[in-house]
Amino acid sequence: MDSMTVEFRTGHDEVVLDVTDECRDFVAGRGDGLLQVFVPHATAGIAILETGAGSDDDLLAALGDLLPADDRWRHRHGSRGHGRSHVMPAIVPPHATVPVLDGRLALGTWQSICLVDLNVDNSVREVRFSFLRSA
Repeated sequence: MDSMTVEFRTGHDEVVLDVTDECRDFVAGRGDGLLQVFVPHATAGIAILETGAGSDDDLLAALGDLLPADDRWRHRHGSRGHGRSHVMPAIVPPHATVPVLDGRLALGTWQSICLVDLNVDNSVREVRFSFLRSA
């Protein structure tokens, strides 16, 4: 299995960051297989969704409704509502697997691979891309 880690700066705002281009570059020319995208952080996730047409903002709004940034969370270090960032990966998992056919991501027309980060206390994230070639 080939693997690579890429660092992304997410800033100090909640974000849905499109990492599709980096994924596309990683699998280019590799043939058939599976791309595993994994974020090794307790407060971030990976989602496959449409971006640029409002779905990314809708996801952040939905997560804000489900996981308000208030003082209800038992996990309390960091900024107000930080505990919700530790719950978020149960809803938006820290991984996704995408088929790769002839060195190209087999995504749907409007699908993008995105890093989802609600943690405004950590502005740097690592994402691991791993390619498992088919036999």
